Amino acid sequence: MSQNAQPALGIVAGGGELPLAIAESARENGREVFILALLGSADAWVSSYPHEWASLGEVGKIIKTLRGNGCGDVLLAGKLARPKFSEIKLDAKGVLVAPRIIAAARHGDDALLRAVVEVFEREAFTVLGAQEAAPGLLATTGQMGRVAPSADDRDDVVAAFKVVRAMGALDIGQAAVVCEGLVLAVEAAEGTDAMVARVATLPEHLRGTPAKRRGVLAKAPKPIQDGKTDLPVIGVQTVQNAAAVGLAGIAVEAGGALILRKQAVIAEADKLGLFLLGVAP
Repeated sequence: MSQNAQPALGIVAGGGELPLAIAESARENGREVFILALLGSADAWVSSYPHEWASLGEVGKIIKTLRGNGCGDVLLAGKLARPKFSEIKLDAKGVLVAPRIIAAARHGDDALLRAVVEVFEREAFTVLGAQEAAPGLLATTGQMGRVAPSADDRDDVVAAFKVVRAMGALDIGQAAVVCEGLVLAVEAAEGTDAMVARVATLPEHLRGTPAKRRGVLAKAPKPIQDGKTDLPVIGVQTVQNAAAVGLAGIAVEAGGALILRKQAVIAEADKLGLFLLGVAP
């Protein structure tokens, strides 16, 4: 048990930087951390923490391992490709919960994630969101960095957030790119990086260039999300990708999006000449 008498934080970790950022933040705040690393998804960094590997279908093993390591609080984080349920090997507990999980998956990613959260809650775990376990990662309101958005940029921010809200209500995605009021790209299953890359394939009269930056990438959580899973995330790579396709900046929902390595992200935006903006919900 940690000094502040909190139970250990169990992080069910997929791939990417987010699980590591949460683990680092929790550890810096004096909290014990245990990593349940998902086979085929989690990365090698988990070896620097107390950890155990398990496949997605080993629900019984996952629950037993987390409980055995004193994890009263559980958090789900990281990239996980939508599985082919017919190929997942299930343990006894997995067989029991699989029908509920599969049925939820047919209603979209958020329904699937909510069903997974319910599995843990039924086992008496408290499921946390990243904003609870690592509040320092949350985007703040206002301009971050030296570059300020122009009046046209701010109009694009407003338009982009309208698009993201409408998409989110339909469980489509969390991000969109808008340039001078024109929607250039929306995020679906391919993810933000691939969506941003598509902008470069458009004619230059529709978009910005590194020499003359126009347009904004906006990210916000879906209105149907409960905040315990899958908040939108940006990092240094997001800034580099946006710069490469000529965008003027990035706007995220303050308190509803995570910034990994925030100071590095701000420094990269300053270096590349992009604005970084936190917008109140």
